[in-house]
Amino acid sequence: MSHSPVALITGGSSGIGAATARQLLERGYRVTVTGRSEERLRRFAAELGDPAELLVMPGNAAENEAVRTAVETTVAAFGRLDVVVANAGHATFDELPDGDPDGWRDMVLTNVLGPVLLIGAALPALRASKGRIVLVGSVAGHIHTPGNIYGATKWAVTGIAENTRRMVTSEGIGVTLVSPGATRTHFFDNAPGGLPDRDFLSADQLGETIVWAIGQPRGVDINTVIVRPIGQPV
Repeated sequence: MSHSPVALITGGSSGIGAATARQLLERGYRVTVTGRSEERLRRFAAELGDPAELLVMPGNAAENEAVRTAVETTVAAFGRLDVVVANAGHATFDELPDGDPDGWRDMVLTNVLGPVLLIGAALPALRASKGRIVLVGSVAGHIHTPGNIYGATKWAVTGIAENTRRMVTSEGIGVTLVSPGATRTHFFDNAPGGLPDRDFLSADQLGETIVWAIGQPRGVDINTVIVRPIGQPV
């Protein structure tokens, strides 16, 4: 069995997750990507030529059984797990006074419970590999904005990252929080008025940041990286 490193990425069929998966594959990683849409996952794999080093698994990042199955299947297929990237997340683009509580429930489960489930499921394998955990947060998890429920979920991710780091650093596991500013992905598909007129990072640029953090020498732990496009003032 190959000794090349293995990464598991949630929400990996498009956007930042897909860009990270592509770049890790180019660097010799074997990669599992999960997502809710089997069709989108299959299309992503086909675009890359269905490489043997890529495993795609449909599943909801907020459902414990799906997350544990993804981790177990990855370890069974590839023999190890070195990196997990908790990337799955979305925004409802509404605010507290007049928003949709049902939408908030799904957003909170995906954005907050999802990373926790992934960390819990992956810990045994990451202890064995002395691997790394990457959480994709947001600038909205470091600044306050009026009535922003999405921002509150990303403040939670900021807390999860540091709480996790303090829990696992003595075991040789690294934890990195990557908090993007405005990024041109499917994120804005459901935004009122469509894509805002502003400066954006690309998904590939965020992928490069994540891969850079993962690729630090053993013993080096990059903890918090806030990445904005030049031109984004807040």
